[in-house]
Amino acid sequence: MKLIRYLSAHITDDLRNKMVFIGGPRQVGKTTISLQYLPTKSISDPGYLNWDYVPIRDSILHGKLPASPIVVLDEIHKYPKWKNLVKGLFDTRKNKQNFLVTGSAKLDYFHKSGDSMHGRYHYYRLHPFSLPELTSSATMQDLEQIFTFGGFPEPLFKQNSRSLRRWQNERIQRVIHDDLRDLSAIHNINLLELLVSEIPNRICSPLSINNLAMALQVSQPTMSHWLEMLDAMYVSFRVSPFGAPQIRAVKKEQKIYLWDWSVIENPSARFENMVASQLLKYCHYMQDWEGYKMELRYLRDTDAREIDFVVIKNKKPIFAVECKLNDTDISPAIKYFKDRVNIPNFYQVHMGKHDYIHADTGCRVLPFNKFCTETGMV
Repeated sequence: MKLIRYLSAHITDDLRNKMVFIGGPRQVGKTTISLQYLPTKSISDPGYLNWDYVPIRDSILHGKLPASPIVVLDEIHKYPKWKNLVKGLFDTRKNKQNFLVTGSAKLDYFHKSGDSMHGRYHYYRLHPFSLPELTSSATMQDLEQIFTFGGFPEPLFKQNSRSLRRWQNERIQRVIHDDLRDLSAIHNINLLELLVSEIPNRICSPLSINNLAMALQVSQPTMSHWLEMLDAMYVSFRVSPFGAPQIRAVKKEQKIYLWDWSVIENPSARFENMVASQLLKYCHYMQDWEGYKMELRYLRDTDAREIDFVVIKNKKPIFAVECKLNDTDISPAIKYFKDRVNIPNFYQVHMGKHDYIHADTGCRVLPFNKFCTETGMV
């Protein structure tokens, strides 16, 4: 299956006057989307320059670039002085060539020293496929497939359980043993592998870094650093609490989720993670393309009442989402928070069939695929 990615048209528009940076997890499709801007649409195109290939690396360092209208610089952030290098290439060639820079790590995280490139580029975060990106009218079968196989292109389109398991193992091995080894000073790779295997068990609950550090017998600063690196490598992401002043909200404990929800065995946790990924994709899209200041939070008070997610736009909450795997009764926390917190819209999403407005709260209860369609998700 060949689909045009949701960012393709926007990247085309931005490349007319600036560089475009594309970050995102390994195997999410960054190289594939970048190749579509080259004449041959192939990695053999002269305009595709991968930093991992030594002869290409030498050419880039000496400023010997192909005479291509578009130059794709892949994984160049692995070079410690990549910002100054890319800035120099752009400043001297911007009237002749356009530059598209891709990388598995957050391009704005590593090697922050060096000359600023402010005003020279637009940055996009490429997410896995979501229901709205696959089809404009998602069915329950579509929902079941993306719930089972995740949103990464290879396992999603193969839809084979054995291939999925092999892909999961190979991807995380490459992230830990290749990417993290190249970009950080993490020495105890075995413990880091244990951390990655433990995270799926921590989905849905507030994350205690201290408890996680004790479980792996490392210091709390070490655990904090490891989690930051996994976030930077697009393995995981964290959601902070929404500290609404009208309630006794928790303010510090974050929740952790994975970019690949297919590795989570517990169905309820996997569903919540899938919803979190969809909402984060929406927030990143609205920020990277539309320019709004977006945040994804959750709502929880000191009595453990909780709403799974709150989407915030320009510092104002615009809607809240509660996740239930089945179309069961509405969460009592919705009425409690709706009476006390100024959030315009509440939704409870599920993988069932029921679609109705709850009489007492005005909360819309609906299947997740219909939620995506009706709320303008990407």
